[in-house]
Amino acid sequence: MGWAAPWSSDKQRACSNIWWRSGGVSAPEVLLKFFIIFRVVFCSQRIQDGDSHVEVQDLESCPKEKSAAYRVRNVRVFGIAAYRKYSSGGGYPNISLSSPLPGIPKPVFASVDGQEKYETKITTLENGLKVASQNKFGQFCTVGILVNSGSRHEAKYPSGIAHFLEKLAFSSTAQYGSKDEILLTLEKHGGICDCQTSRDTTMYAVSAEVKGLDTVVSLLSDAVLQPRLLDEEIEMTRMAVRFELEDLNMRPDPEPLLTEMIHAAAYRGNTVGLPRFCPVENVEKIDKMVLHSYLRNYYCPERMVLAGVGIEHEQLVECARKYLLGVKPVWGTSTVANVDLSVAQYTGGIVKMEKDMSDVSLGPTPIPELTHIMIGLESCSFLEDDFIPFAVLNMMMGGGGSFSAGGPGKGMFTRLYLNVLNRHHWMYNATSYHHSYEDSGLLCIHASADPRQVREMVEIITREFIQMAGNAGEMELERAKTQLKSMLMMNLESRPVIFEDVGRQVLSTGKRKLPHELCDLISNVTASDIKKVTTKMLRSKPAVAALGDLTEMPTYEHIQAALSSKDGRLPRMYRLFR
Repeated sequence: MGWAAPWSSDKQRACSNIWWRSGGVSAPEVLLKFFIIFRVVFCSQRIQDGDSHVEVQDLESCPKEKSAAYRVRNVRVFGIAAYRKYSSGGGYPNISLSSPLPGIPKPVFASVDGQEKYETKITTLENGLKVASQNKFGQFCTVGILVNSGSRHEAKYPSGIAHFLEKLAFSSTAQYGSKDEILLTLEKHGGICDCQTSRDTTMYAVSAEVKGLDTVVSLLSDAVLQPRLLDEEIEMTRMAVRFELEDLNMRPDPEPLLTEMIHAAAYRGNTVGLPRFCPVENVEKIDKMVLHSYLRNYYCPERMVLAGVGIEHEQLVECARKYLLGVKPVWGTSTVANVDLSVAQYTGGIVKMEKDMSDVSLGPTPIPELTHIMIGLESCSFLEDDFIPFAVLNMMMGGGGSFSAGGPGKGMFTRLYLNVLNRHHWMYNATSYHHSYEDSGLLCIHASADPRQVREMVEIITREFIQMAGNAGEMELERAKTQLKSMLMMNLESRPVIFEDVGRQVLSTGKRKLPHELCDLISNVTASDIKKVTTKMLRSKPAVAALGDLTEMPTYEHIQAALSSKDGRLPRMYRLFR
């Protein structure tokens, strides 16, 4: 016979007997459960009787009784009828997840008063230098100097100067005796520094605490305008460049090398087709005199932007006037800058590199021997209206890799996944890339497969290029636009990415389009826009880069003929002997 309180009714004793026999629980636990049930039933009865004010604070003080307290609160807030209807989940099977539940109060969301607080502010100093800032909450900031200078400007110089300057950045300056001194100074403000060069931009950046802004801008000014460029530093840079060139040819990921090759093929011998990495034969040719000659022409205030994120604009302008106005660079100033203003000339063509890829990645799970092919066509510059449709097209094809950021399966609906990787198991990779510059652009597809199936792989890629000109489905177009907006907004959550976006836009256009403006432009892209830009792109000559065993590689003329045909098929080849 189970235990029960002497004052309890027969029904309560029966409940106690069930608890006692089923769980073997102790008497105190039975008392606690009984107390919880009693309070819940008592409160519910009071609500039914019209007493809506039920005190549950005393229940919340006990952890084991919190769940009961929350149930009582739900009854109190939403009413006994709503609680009974929806607590079990059986009352709303037909209500969409995008629709609000009936009987639930309308939520009130926080809102901002316009965009005034988040606009990019731009000021041009007397010497022509632009100062751009974007305020962002936080105790850290990212500040840097962007220069309109890169490998595309090296037509009159030995190729590789920008590569050298990247490695020499933040070395000894007029104010700091060594790189270690710079790093120790930044360490006091929790800071780090970095320099990156591309084909058209050189970027010096520092992330540190906001209160160290004055020190950061002073250090940036010194690193950009007062580098010592000592002989031992240049010699160390030569060693670093040689090592990077060796690593470039040995690494399993061929994407950087293929990108270099496709640019050389598309813009043969001019502007963005000039090598971004220093050629081996130029490593010994670059010295302090050559570097000063280049810096004298390209590192001038009117070709620079001081950009900052996470700081007040007035503070940044004040620091810019203090450290970047009237400062004489270590290489002196020239009266007439000898700047290369060449416009990119798209030529098309092919660059091949026969290479044994069988031992690229050894070990217990080696990568199989693959041949890598990249085919590209001319797109447009980022200043043109067609830039946004090309960005949507790149995302629709599979830009950023088959499984890049954006959640599992993001790439599983792109054309290169559905039509290529999903159907042809022997293909190891199919990725779309879009490179855009101020006067031209390049949309390309990179694919890799076994050397024996190179011809079939090339035909699959050319067919995908031809099918781009077909009508895009409404669902795949909307998905591509949503993915592009998602990628844009996720990237712009990062402070260094905002800094680079602000700096590059102001450097190239003198202003900045805000994220919501770009999202509106993306939303306005239609299927006819995609068809128009694709038709225009298919009129250009192809650029081809090939790396690996190229025995089965079709000729450039055959690839060009396939891209000019209606179905993208390569011309048939007939052999007497195989």
